Amino acid sequence: MMNTQIPILKMSVGAFLVRLALIVLVIVWTVPTFGLFISSFRDKDQLAVSGWWEALGTVQSNSQARTGAATDMIERDGQFVIAGNIFPEDSSESVVSFGGGFLPANDSLADRDTTGIKDYSSGDTIELADGSTFTLNKDGSYEWVSDVAIESERGERFFYVAEVPPSFSFQNYTNVFENDNIDQAFINTLTVTIPSTIIPIVIAAFAAYAFSWMEFRGRQVLFAFVVGLLVVPLQLALIPLLRLYGSTGLLNTYPGIWLAHTGFGLPLAIYLLRNYIGGLPREIIESAKIDGASHFSIFVQLILPLSMPALASFAIFQFLWVWNDFLVATVFLGTTPDNIVMTVSIKDMLGTRGDKWEVLTSAAFISMFVPLVVFISLQRYFVRGLLAGSVKGG
Repeated sequence: MMNTQIPILKMSVGAFLVRLALIVLVIVWTVPTFGLFISSFRDKDQLAVSGWWEALGTVQSNSQARTGAATDMIERDGQFVIAGNIFPEDSSESVVSFGGGFLPANDSLADRDTTGIKDYSSGDTIELADGSTFTLNKDGSYEWVSDVAIESERGERFFYVAEVPPSFSFQNYTNVFENDNIDQAFINTLTVTIPSTIIPIVIAAFAAYAFSWMEFRGRQVLFAFVVGLLVVPLQLALIPLLRLYGSTGLLNTYPGIWLAHTGFGLPLAIYLLRNYIGGLPREIIESAKIDGASHFSIFVQLILPLSMPALASFAIFQFLWVWNDFLVATVFLGTTPDNIVMTVSIKDMLGTRGDKWEVLTSAAFISMFVPLVVFISLQRYFVRGLLAGSVKGG
């Protein structure tokens, strides 16, 4: 009885460890994507002061503001007043403390930092060196009151700590869709991606059939050479191809980038399809030959229908790679408004100094919508296509 239970126990532990490993992998890959999704609904200021895991809580942010200038001064009850609010009208922020800038330092506070940002609490009235007073309330309203005219041409700067409650909006997505080039970039990306996926599949399918079922001299050596191309970095081919394209007129054209993506994708495509097609039952091919079918008829009527899992698997790989490509599109297609693709358009949204980086969070999800549809549509073939031929090689 003990001997029969031990293997079962071992298999149960092994199955548990496999499931545990899968759960860990899913979490590792899902958590960053979930964080990016949450961040896509937060504004720039919130992203700068807190992580996505703090999106549901109130956070504190350090900032600065300026008072109104002398041109904003009014006279009230014999005194001169500059009043205003440091927050927009629809803001839900609240002031916790303030200090620094033109305000006097309060050295008696033990928690005072180098900027004096925590010298005073919201609602405190501060007396300045010239006898005027300054008050900053919790709602962001302030008053600078003086017995004599205030002569500040630009206003005076001060620092404050504000509590920022959680808020979510579609503003980041709106900013992406308001980009002038996004529509053209989407069409251009489809124009690049669809042919760059179909062309290498067609060529690789013919080549894989030839390597699997056609006898010719040097077949194994040639296939080994194709497989060896998998480890060659595509960056090595950029300069030679640029020189070739420049002399043939293919630079900055769609046929040029289609050919480039086809060349870069063919080694993997031939390798995957050859393993699959070579693993098909030999009896089917021999029966078709006995019936007088030519290689072309066998390929079209038998091999292609039976190879749909492998074709779909590579289609997913190639579509995702071309859709998300930045380097090849920039080098061979250029960055003119008529040729710009999604990845280049998203990069341009950042601005010259990268000060609009928050749009990346929403642009990433907009960009991944089409690849996600493609993957969901073909995912039932994905695993079968990858595993087929992995045990038996032709």
